[in-house]
Amino acid sequence: MKIKLTSIKKLFFLFVILLVDSSILYSQSLKKGIWRGVLTLDEKENTELPFNFDVKSINTKTTITIMNGDERILVDELIFKKDSLIFKMPVFDTEFRTKLYKDSLIGVWINYARKDKNRIPFKAFANNNKRFVLTPSNSNSFNGKWEVTFSPETKDSTKAIGVFNQKVNGTCAGTFLTETGDYRFLEGMQSGNQLFLSGFDGSHAFLFTAQSDGEKITNAKFYSGISWRENWIAKRNDTFQLRAAETITKLNEGFESIYFKFPNTKKETISLNDERFKNKVVIVQLLGSWCPNCMDETAYLSKLYKQYKNSELEIIGLAYERTTDFNKAVELVNRLKKRFDVEYEILITGVSGKDKASENFPMLNKITAFPTTLIIDKKGKVNTIHTGFSGPATGKAYTDFTQKTEKLIQELIK
Repeated sequence: MKIKLTSIKKLFFLFVILLVDSSILYSQSLKKGIWRGVLTLDEKENTELPFNFDVKSINTKTTITIMNGDERILVDELIFKKDSLIFKMPVFDTEFRTKLYKDSLIGVWINYARKDKNRIPFKAFANNNKRFVLTPSNSNSFNGKWEVTFSPETKDSTKAIGVFNQKVNGTCAGTFLTETGDYRFLEGMQSGNQLFLSGFDGSHAFLFTAQSDGEKITNAKFYSGISWRENWIAKRNDTFQLRAAETITKLNEGFESIYFKFPNTKKETISLNDERFKNKVVIVQLLGSWCPNCMDETAYLSKLYKQYKNSELEIIGLAYERTTDFNKAVELVNRLKKRFDVEYEILITGVSGKDKASENFPMLNKITAFPTTLIIDKKGKVNTIHTGFSGPATGKAYTDFTQKTEKLIQELIK
C-alpha cells in the first residue's frame, strides 16, 4: 500500500513539473523582437488598426513594450497558460486574450470600461517592424499645422489643431489638439497622397486616414475602436488657435471657492477644509483612470508634487470611475497611482461622467472634460481652472503648459 501511495505521489509531482515546464516552454516561444499587432475594426471593409510592440526578456521575465511614435508603454502583466497568453494593459481596465502560435498571436482585445462594443479581434506577427504595409512617399504634403474640422457641416462639428511631422523615409508622427485634450501619440506614414496614422495606448484605439493636395485635407476618416467613426477635413493654417483652456469652465457669479467631501482609498473622508490644506496652494484634479489625457496629466502632477510638496503645495485627485463599486474603483485608482508613483491623495467620488461632476460642483458653470484642473491659492480662492490636458505628444503646447503652470505655482507659494 505504501508503495502504491509513493508511486501516485511521484506521478502527481511529475504531472505538476510537466505543467510548469509546459508554461515555461510557451513563455519562451513568444519570440523576442518587434511584432506587428493588428486590431480589426471592420472585417467587411477590411479596416485595420496596426501598431508595433517589442517583446523582451528582463531577468527571465517576458515583457511587451507598445510603441506609438516616441511613446513606450511597458506591459509586464503576462500570464501564460499552455497555448494561451493573456496580457493586461497597465493603468487601464483592458486586456488581450490570445492563443499563442509559433510566430503569431490570435485573439481579442477587451475593454472592460465599456459596456458594449468592447471586444475587438486581434492578431499579431513576429519579426515585423512595419506599422502600415504600404509604399512610402516623400512628398511631405501633410507636414505642418492644420485647422481641422471633425464632423463638418453637422450639428456635432468641432474644431481641432492637427500637427504632423513627416520624415524623409515617409513615416509620420503627430497628434490632434482639441479643447478637451489631445489624441496623444499617433504614428504612421504617407503613401502617395494619402496619410495613415494610428495609436493604441491600452484605452483608446485610434485610426486616421486622409488624402491631401498639400493645402487641403479631404476624404478623411477617424475611427475610435469599433464604436465610433466620423469624417474630418482640414486646411493649412499656422495661426489657428482654439479657445484658451482657462476660459471654458468658470466660477458662477457669487462664488470664489469650491467645496467637496469624498472618501479616499482607505474610506477616510477628505475635504478642502482639512487642516493639511490650510494656507497652502492646492491643485484639484478631476480625473478618471480610464482617461489617457488624465494619465498624462497624472504623470506630470506626480513629478510636480515631488518637487514642491515641501514648499506649501498640495495636490488632490477626484476620481470619476466608470463603476459605482467602491472596491473596484479603488483597485483602478491604485493601479494608476502605482504606475506613476503618485504620492498625493486620489479620492473616490462614486459617480461617473461630466454631468455628475458638474452636479458635484454647482459653483462652476460646467465640467466639459476630464481632466479638469483647478489651482487654488493660499486663501482658498480659485485662481485658475484648466480644461483638458495637452500631453507630451503635443510638443510645444505641453512645454508651454508646464512652464506656465510651474511659474504660477511659484508665484502663489511666495
